[in-house]
Amino acid sequence: MESYVYEKMASRINTSMIEEIFGGDEMVMILFESDDILQKQTLDRIKKVNKQLKALDGIDETLSLFDAKTIKGEDSGVPGQVGAMIVDATIRRIPNTIEKREMLREEIRNNELVYSVLVSEDFRLTSIIATLEPEAIDDEIVIAIEEVLQANPGPEKTYIGGLPYIKANVAMEMAKEFKLLMIIGMGIMLVMLYFFFREIRGVLLPFAVVIMSILFAMGLMPMVGWQMSIITLLLPIMLIAIANDYGIHMMAKYQEYNTQGNNLSIDSMARGIYTSLRSPIILTGITTIAGLLCLLSHKMVPARQMGVIAAAGIGFALLLSLVFIPAALSIIGKSKPVLSEDPDKHTLIDRILRYFGKMVSVHPRKIIAVAVVIVLISGGGIFMLRVDTNLENFFPDKHPVRISSQIINESFGGSQNISILVEGDIFDPEVMRRIDRYELELKKNPAVGNVMSIAGVIREISKALNDKGDPYYDRIPDTRNAIAQYMELYLMSGDPDDLERIVDFEFRRAQVMVRINDGSNDALKSVLADIQTLTGENDNTTRIGGYGLVAADLADLVVQGQIMSLTIALLVVIILLSSLFRSVSAGLLGSIPLALAMIILFGWMGYLGIRLDIATALLSSIMIGVGVDYTIHFLWRYKSERGEGLEPAKAVMKTLTTTGRGISFNAFSVILGFCALPFSVFSPIRYFGFLVMVSIFTCLIGALVIIPSLVLIFKPDFLEPKQKRAVKISWHVRKGWLKVRKAIPAN
Repeated sequence: MESYVYEKMASRINTSMIEEIFGGDEMVMILFESDDILQKQTLDRIKKVNKQLKALDGIDETLSLFDAKTIKGEDSGVPGQVGAMIVDATIRRIPNTIEKREMLREEIRNNELVYSVLVSEDFRLTSIIATLEPEAIDDEIVIAIEEVLQANPGPEKTYIGGLPYIKANVAMEMAKEFKLLMIIGMGIMLVMLYFFFREIRGVLLPFAVVIMSILFAMGLMPMVGWQMSIITLLLPIMLIAIANDYGIHMMAKYQEYNTQGNNLSIDSMARGIYTSLRSPIILTGITTIAGLLCLLSHKMVPARQMGVIAAAGIGFALLLSLVFIPAALSIIGKSKPVLSEDPDKHTLIDRILRYFGKMVSVHPRKIIAVAVVIVLISGGGIFMLRVDTNLENFFPDKHPVRISSQIINESFGGSQNISILVEGDIFDPEVMRRIDRYELELKKNPAVGNVMSIAGVIREISKALNDKGDPYYDRIPDTRNAIAQYMELYLMSGDPDDLERIVDFEFRRAQVMVRINDGSNDALKSVLADIQTLTGENDNTTRIGGYGLVAADLADLVVQGQIMSLTIALLVVIILLSSLFRSVSAGLLGSIPLALAMIILFGWMGYLGIRLDIATALLSSIMIGVGVDYTIHFLWRYKSERGEGLEPAKAVMKTLTTTGRGISFNAFSVILGFCALPFSVFSPIRYFGFLVMVSIFTCLIGALVIIPSLVLIFKPDFLEPKQKRAVKISWHVRKGWLKVRKAIPAN
């Protein structure tokens, strides 16, 4: 998760500094479930597993019922006085009778350092917490832990949890998914291309472009030293879906030329394909690349990396489509015509496009009115949109990661953490009471499962040294000397290493460890707000860190990156379209279907409860970069048909039934290309695939229905033939001159 945010972000810097003082926070939790975890056979198994885990390379230390400490007071024989304090392991000997087992149960209930930390409240679950060494490799540790559990079988159910386990599963699933999604994506693309073109060359030539583009892009990643992440797992599927777009337009144009009665040679056809499509393909390629490069403005590091690599792959596909496909066609020769001029033999897509043409010509204003209503209704969902960066939610409900995380959240305080660093004289009663107040107040937040601090240990010592009802029982002493004596008594009987996670050996720095049982962004923000309110202007509280804070900051980056990349992508599209058609109105007109598609997309994400996460945050730039292509192809062909003298309605019909076919093939190739993503085990990837399909279909409808309707209603000057535009300008000049003449007095 750290690699998703800037190295210089405060949360990442603070987390690293706190870990340097108190050790790493990389912990694996091994959970045991049975009817009663205090049964002899269960404790025997836990003891063996715990001993073998300690011996594993990569594990720094373990914490179990056999390691955690119980603080007891020894009776002095004098009423009201405690003779001595004993710090001992919670379980020194495994109880062999029911009476001893119940005594142990009561001791654990009274030990706040163990109860609900290592043992669930119903005593059906217990855990071993293994802290990893900094150089430990997650995959290897998880495999070693699984081998230890297999070597010590028992009737208890076992689970593994914690961030290292989640990361190991992410890496393992990514390796499997990369192969699976590639195979599914390529299979879908081959079937789709044959369905569109119904000839082998229409399949193999765009497919070859895609394969070469993927090899080129994926080969760049290790060359520049970048690694795969969940986000870059999208890269090959994106290239499968998008890199064949230009080849599809080339093949559609080839079939438009290659009709019955056409006597053009294959060389002439190849040259005609290149010259007629060169400009629109280059321009649409530039807009797609520009949209992807807008991810450079994103705050997430892997998002920026994917934007660069995807843009390079698309650029290579653009070059291959323009050069490789016409060259290959000229070598292969002409094929048997596929398209027919007979209306009875038109495909379903041809008939739909003709229907759109007639509908737009007759009812352009009604179409715009319906579109506005749909957008207004959809826009309401934007206010319900939420952000989610919780790694646990990347997996489906039945996945072992989700199951173990749910158990940890419900029974052991939670798997997310936020750390508060307190500096100064820790034995100062004011400082200690402040730490104690942090602990007690934060526990009131329902999202906080547990809080550990040196103040909690001092309170446990006070309970051991004083009887219930005594004014010093379960409270922080009033003087520094009393606190120091408490700690001296502990160190005489206990091990200083017991406290290394919460206080340093000089007692100048202490850590308050806040465990969070709900990894949602709302819960993290709630806890963080409480921490900031409690710490306020306190000079002793110097840093706040932890992976929970990193996750909260990542959620902010997701939102900021979404807004930034979306704004820049729209501005880039407006500038490019304005430059292409030499008219600002062209940029504004071309951005309308994109803006409508984004409102509909984010609105329905809110209605359906699909959260904005590290994958769906990339949607806007990708959608704008790809979706604007359809508008460019329509406007380019429509302008050409108007230049040939066709009336607006007829020009729309001609554009939809010719270029509209390539636009449709292009859009459906993207939609079908992303059909592989719903097979992913990762929830963000599945949702991303679904949302891309919805957004691209919306952009397609915008290009085939909304843009033609707007063109017929407003008849923009930049699309009109030059001669007609000159007449319009002349008429406006004459009209203006007449107004001036009327304003001049008769004398």
